[in-house]
Amino acid sequence: MKMNELRHQIATEPQSRPSGLQVAYVTVDESSEGQRIDNFLLKVAKGVPKSHIYRVLRSGEVRVNKGRVDATYRLQNGDVVRIPPMRVAEKAAPTGGFVPAGEFPVLFEDAALLVIDKPAGVAVHGGSGVAFGVIEQLRRARPEAKFLELVHRLDRETSGILVLAKKRSVLVHLHEQIRGNGMDKRYFACVAGEFPNTRQHVKLPLYKYSTPDGERRVRVQADGLASHTVFNRMEAFDGYTLLEAELKTGRTHQIRVHLQSIGFPIVGDDKYGDFALNKALSRSGTKPGLKRMFLHAHRLTLTHPVTGAPMTVSAPLPAECVEFLQQLRQGRPARDAD
Repeated sequence: MKMNELRHQIATEPQSRPSGLQVAYVTVDESSEGQRIDNFLLKVAKGVPKSHIYRVLRSGEVRVNKGRVDATYRLQNGDVVRIPPMRVAEKAAPTGGFVPAGEFPVLFEDAALLVIDKPAGVAVHGGSGVAFGVIEQLRRARPEAKFLELVHRLDRETSGILVLAKKRSVLVHLHEQIRGNGMDKRYFACVAGEFPNTRQHVKLPLYKYSTPDGERRVRVQADGLASHTVFNRMEAFDGYTLLEAELKTGRTHQIRVHLQSIGFPIVGDDKYGDFALNKALSRSGTKPGLKRMFLHAHRLTLTHPVTGAPMTVSAPLPAECVEFLQQLRQGRPARDAD
């Protein structure tokens, strides 16, 4: 049964469905292999209240290979899932609007992976006031793709390497690598101030919270999540430093908040940066000048989830960042890192 047909059938009101309508049976393919049954149902049953999904799971109305399963069961290729018709919430009307097809510079692609170079200013997915992002545009551009999911995320104003999985099994494998520190993620960041150390470890716990207007923020706080970043000085200028950041953990806004907390905010950071400096740098005709945040995911090393071979992908520094560094070199005395 096709996904659209399945969604239509399970969304029928149980009390008013025609007597001839039967429950849906779907055979799991590799696009859903490894996914938890509750998440699978939430995906195919758009608009069905989450509480109802868990209720039909507990009652045994949902079955896999004719047997009862709990919400944590992970689907296997070839499983046959029995799904009863379920009630759609009244508020579940189509939202959003037209999503344009979008393609982005491809750094690597095969049957398992798609690695792109995301530009600054583009969200990776829709939500929080953003109608659509990279993932929605890529899905629109590749309607033949059975499965396409983000492996990780980048902040909207961060550019660089973004990895997407083309199979559920690949997504699961890469998430395991992330949890086991099997990925080496490197970022370039230009900061305000002259960074004193050639190499510095920053281990400060990070706490995520929301502002009164609902904006997501992060701060250093004793009861926050353990977080670790290593900073390597790449090039030093009068008043600025180019750093490479190694992520040892992957917390929200980690690099940005760690640098702010030790007194070296990222140039152009509109949440945690030096706002007066950012304003001055963004004025037309200013040299050095920059109208974006200087944070770029430039290198990623991982194990290929299918072949098992180590692989490294690199993304060139964007033109506006290259120009900013050239202006720093030309306009002020500069020195290389030790």
